Amino acid sequence: MRNNRQFIAAMLSVFGLLAGNASAEEAYSGAWYAVPGVSLMNTDKDLAAKNGGGASIRLGKELSPHWDIQSGLSYARANDELASGSGRYKQTSLGMDALYMLGRDSFRPFLLTGLGVANNKLDYSTTPAVQDKSKTSWLANIGLGAQYLFNDSFGVQADVRQQWTRSTAKSTGVFDSSGTVGNTLLNLGGVFRFPAPTAMPVADSAPAAAPVQAAATPDAPVAAALPACKPSFETVTILAEKLFAFDQDKLQDSSKPTLDEVASKIKANADVELVLVTGHTDKLGSESYNQKLSERRANQVKAYLMTQGVSAKRLQASGKGESEPVVACKGDKSSKKLIECLQPNRRVVISAEKQREMPCR
Repeated sequence: MRNNRQFIAAMLSVFGLLAGNASAEEAYSGAWYAVPGVSLMNTDKDLAAKNGGGASIRLGKELSPHWDIQSGLSYARANDELASGSGRYKQTSLGMDALYMLGRDSFRPFLLTGLGVANNKLDYSTTPAVQDKSKTSWLANIGLGAQYLFNDSFGVQADVRQQWTRSTAKSTGVFDSSGTVGNTLLNLGGVFRFPAPTAMPVADSAPAAAPVQAAATPDAPVAAALPACKPSFETVTILAEKLFAFDQDKLQDSSKPTLDEVASKIKANADVELVLVTGHTDKLGSESYNQKLSERRANQVKAYLMTQGVSAKRLQASGKGESEPVVACKGDKSSKKLIECLQPNRRVVISAEKQREMPCR
């Protein structure tokens, strides 16, 4: 009993730390999503049941660039494995999980921990009869998994988790499952995302009337056609040092305000249909290495813009490596002076590729 109390206290502490870290993240308006799925269950041997299966439905919310939260209902069952008697082990649970997302690209690995309540029912027919067949208690679990998004609206999720709860069922001389029991579950489900809709420009409900020509007089003013406006989203060039550490592809926290501003501009200009995110490097290192580094950096920026509510359909990431320098510096051997000279070449360019022309008003 003492070990159980220590275990519960430890899980509560971990969950509290995760919740605290999540609240410390910057405010984030991410997508809601639903995860209906199925599961395979490896049951605790003390339950005297075979491996089984079940189903679940979870509702998730993207809270920040690194945190999701999921809550939902699950049900699993397994046949007993007793030499005498028959019946089934059934578990119904309701819980909430905190997910630490290790990435926000199409492939999104994560760690999870959660708490909830569960009902374990051992509906066995044995001699002597089972005592305390049903027990409702706390539930705790930890695990890891990943999501893979095929597009902005659909993906898949898989996770494996170790789950602990309590049972009080036993049959004297046959089995005894009273105490903490641990099941291992493998879950697989679909991810149905509901991203915030992108605002669309309001179109005129009726076609403009043909201009009425006035009688020609020497002093009659001539109406001029409205010129097309200049692009409302200008190209943004960000030095790599403002986004990444040297020779790295992980976004630094200090880069978020700059990218938040870019995301706001993209969302505010619904006439921009496609935005290119292009990574560039300097000439230090091999050509193939620089090409891959520029691609990874561009994809990191794209992923972050998506977490800020920009639809994936409006973003395209690519890398140019060292092929399009803006400055030329003598020398090929890495040195502090050469690195500083080549700084303008290390950059990420964000530009509007497709944009509807809209008349100035």
